[in-house]
Amino acid sequence: MSFLPEPPFTHGQTPRTAVLLCNLGTPDAPTPAAVRRYLAEFLSDHRVVEIPRLLWWLILHGVILRVRPAKSAAKYASVWTAEGSPLKVWTEKQAKLLQGWLGQRNHQVKVRWAMRYGSTSITSQLDALKAEGVTRVLVVPAYPQYSATTTASVLDAVFSWAQTCRTLPELRFVNHYHDDAGYIAALALSIQRHWKAHGQPDQLVMSFHGVPERTLHLGDPYHCECFKTARLLACALGLDKSQYKVTFQSRLGRAKWLQPYTEPSLIAMGQAGVKRVDVVCPGFTSDCLETLEEINMEARHAFLHAGGKEFHYIPCLNDDPEWITALCDLSQRHLAGWDTTNPPRPEVLAASRAAALAQGAKQ
Repeated sequence: MSFLPEPPFTHGQTPRTAVLLCNLGTPDAPTPAAVRRYLAEFLSDHRVVEIPRLLWWLILHGVILRVRPAKSAAKYASVWTAEGSPLKVWTEKQAKLLQGWLGQRNHQVKVRWAMRYGSTSITSQLDALKAEGVTRVLVVPAYPQYSATTTASVLDAVFSWAQTCRTLPELRFVNHYHDDAGYIAALALSIQRHWKAHGQPDQLVMSFHGVPERTLHLGDPYHCECFKTARLLACALGLDKSQYKVTFQSRLGRAKWLQPYTEPSLIAMGQAGVKRVDVVCPGFTSDCLETLEEINMEARHAFLHAGGKEFHYIPCLNDDPEWITALCDLSQRHLAGWDTTNPPRPEVLAASRAAALAQGAKQ
């Protein structure tokens, strides 16, 4: 194997640190062609679909990529903004705010964002950071709950990039933060603010992204971490078990996925006479297609059509200051042991040396 040329930096350079915030990904545009490119990369990841490769290749290219892009493009178009994909917009804002928060705490680090699929890729950002002299990288997936389908796939991308490097930076990874006190507090405060403005619902639905049920039986901790997040959040809100429900959304294919499913659960609530539901998606730190279209449009329609009277979607944490503070705390803990503090300015050092010399002369 041949390795990529190394940047022209001298040996013994001052260590430089970066934080790379990684999210799932998004098409470059809400068009069938762009969505097809995105889905081809996303659904080709064996972490995402654990079906024998040849069989899945035939299904993916023979059926899914012929039918799904046009339908998905219309959904993306319904939530697209002037700035682009909501997921990209919020992830980029989070990275910029995290850079500022860490800077205020005297950490001299570069903060960048990347997407596992599509642009801007993890590989391109790691290349750019290395070219800028970064020698230490903390990788922070935007997924609070660990899953092999998401978190492990981010790590796969980093490790694949590492195989092309002769000189590797030091690497650290945040695997999960599903029970992080700051993350739970930020979620609770966002919900409490909504309730203060709109009152409380009959039921709070916590909808997490689904994964195939077989991953639970094979040892993936995602299911358990989702329920732990839900229990901690309910406790922070003072809710008992009758006041909230955990569900799973975004099924793909005919296999059995984690249950109960979100939309059928909402339909059953509407039919049972539940008048108002509030839905929050704690597994997503940024609003995206799955929250803005699948929940706030499709699930809303399903609940109201089934007899429900009032549906409230509570937005993701996005750029909430409490969340950025929690993200900063989380990053700072994982940066521990790396000297990331800003060095004193030359004039400060000169003044300090002069004062020391003067004190020595007096003695």
